[in-house]
Amino acid sequence: MIALVNYVWLALILLGIGTAAVRGDINVVTTAALEGAQTAVKTALNLVAIIAFWLGVMKIAEKAGLITALAYLVKPLMGFLFPSLPRDHPAVGAIIMNLSANILGLGNAATPMGLIAMKEMQRLNPRPDTASEAMCTFLALNTACITLIPSTIVGIRAIYQSSDPAGVVGPTIFATSCGMAAAVIADFIFRRLYNRKGGRLC
Repeated sequence: MIALVNYVWLALILLGIGTAAVRGDINVVTTAALEGAQTAVKTALNLVAIIAFWLGVMKIAEKAGLITALAYLVKPLMGFLFPSLPRDHPAVGAIIMNLSANILGLGNAATPMGLIAMKEMQRLNPRPDTASEAMCTFLALNTACITLIPSTIVGIRAIYQSSDPAGVVGPTIFATSCGMAAAVIADFIFRRLYNRKGGRLC
């Protein structure tokens, strides 16, 4: 899959260069490359401040006990979504922290907890060469988790001087809610089919 994406990007780059050459304006390629790199650096530096701010907010929330309270509220749901995981297993805590970061729109902060969760679940996996049910469920939730505060998107809109940077909050909550519901339902259906057919979907 990664190789396919690389080929697509290579094709787009070559197509752009070829089009510029045919039109006799090859200098536009260099100009676009430099301007794109400059914009990317500025956006990345601005995002560092936004991510650092929200990471600080999350740390304060953790010290204040809000993360623990959220974990307490979510824990009963973990038993339903991850029946194969022991309630006090380290993977459960990592999953809760990952989902909490995703709910706050901190995708970058969620990644380390997601890696830890996968590592812990792999230790319980009876078939190390195949993803377990819990790992598949977590991947679905991590990919389509509900986002209540899309902090990164709001920050990017603010950087580019949007008239209403927070205008995406409502649509984001609705869209991610639908996505998460679809992910949970699909995971439940495929898990039932997998178990009914003795560990085979085909």
